[in-house]
Amino acid sequence: MNLFINGQWTPSASSNFITITNPATGEWIDTVPAGVAADAEAAIQSAASAFKQWRKTPTAARAKLQHAAAAEMRERAAELAHLLTLELGRPLAGSKTEIERSADLLDYYAEEGLRLRGELPMINQPNERVLVIKEPVGVVIAIAPFNYPITLLTFKLGAALITGCTVVAKPAEDTPLTTLKLAELFSQAGYPAGVFNVVTGWGHEIGQALVTHPVPRKVAFTGSTNAGKRIAALASATNKRLTLEMGGQCPAIVCADADLDTALPAITRHAFANTGQFCYRINRLYVQQSIYEAFVARFAEAAGKITVGNGLNPNCQLGPLVSEKIYHNSEAHAQDALERGGRLVVGGRRLSGGDYDRGHFFPPTVIADATHSMKIMTEETFGPVVGVMPFEKLDDAIAHANDSRYGLAAYVFSRDVGVALKTAEEMEAGSVWVNDIHRSYNLAPFGGYKESGLGREKSRYGLEEYLELKTIYLSL
Repeated sequence: MNLFINGQWTPSASSNFITITNPATGEWIDTVPAGVAADAEAAIQSAASAFKQWRKTPTAARAKLQHAAAAEMRERAAELAHLLTLELGRPLAGSKTEIERSADLLDYYAEEGLRLRGELPMINQPNERVLVIKEPVGVVIAIAPFNYPITLLTFKLGAALITGCTVVAKPAEDTPLTTLKLAELFSQAGYPAGVFNVVTGWGHEIGQALVTHPVPRKVAFTGSTNAGKRIAALASATNKRLTLEMGGQCPAIVCADADLDTALPAITRHAFANTGQFCYRINRLYVQQSIYEAFVARFAEAAGKITVGNGLNPNCQLGPLVSEKIYHNSEAHAQDALERGGRLVVGGRRLSGGDYDRGHFFPPTVIADATHSMKIMTEETFGPVVGVMPFEKLDDAIAHANDSRYGLAAYVFSRDVGVALKTAEEMEAGSVWVNDIHRSYNLAPFGGYKESGLGREKSRYGLEEYLELKTIYLSL
């Protein structure tokens, strides 16, 4: 595939390419350009030119287009999901869900955009009025990661387009194909040329060129904490607006009175979904001592029943890790925990034999008797490895949960709703789930505390991130 700039497939100024392979088989899928600064310049100029008219387009017309794009995504969900499974490895059902949920978010943003309001403060001056209006911030650089490449792009894209911004998107090097197809789909749905552009390449090259360019007024990024902080430093030179959703090392506290028939399935599902490759997965568990051994046994049993394989296999529940680099993190964190006294309960070793030898397969892994000396309890694993640590007093569990530079999400399980709510209030995280776990809702803000992020996505708060406030003083 080529780049998608100004409504058409565009060759790169570079002759270098990135090869995209299937992480389940190692087989070649396609190539994309390793774009350079000249490609960033072309895409940004296209977006800047389109912004002049797009910002003036009535919100109702923008909403109509956004709904049309969402409908087209649902119509082509099977095609997009198949491509996503090929490049990411996730089971096909999960890929299809991602496409459908992303379409839902586009619809939500379209309707929420129609509800945006300005203000007319009642200053009671006979010959003066004050108007507070909202204007689109301008060209937006949207940088999305590999793990949910369409969902995490639409977090940014849907909010930017409905508010009148134009977008230059850079997908992750491992999973660019579905994003490029999405840009073509938006064009076919009727979006003007230049409103949504996609460039591909390495972060240190084209990514840096996008972030440091003086024309874009905002960068919206999802990815690692180190990359996010680097982007923030580069963007500060031109005082760009930022939305950063960065790493997570998310804790769950399971009290002795928790309903384990509800908690265990929810924790198992959330800890290992997408092979652990998402930022607000449960990475570490704190379980009250009186139920600790029983919990560990049941959790390990549930994890051991999860089937791992090629995502195109309908019986597969988990796919491979996306690359050898991401795979290595799980293996290294598991080994570190065992060397520091952790007890391997299930998993822990690379799956091998047959088709497993062709991909990056690591099983759901549970390590008991974990401590904060271990990487699984302090660093983001981004894989199917979970540490479990006992506690006696709830205050100690809360202190351990908060003992982290991250603060994206947290989880609490207790039948005592008062205790659960107070615990949730004390946890340093942007989102806290109590007594069950589900995907974050479109109408609720999502983002992190501390080094997990800056700003919020989704909800009406997410739209505000793409708007500038302007005050007009009018003398009659």
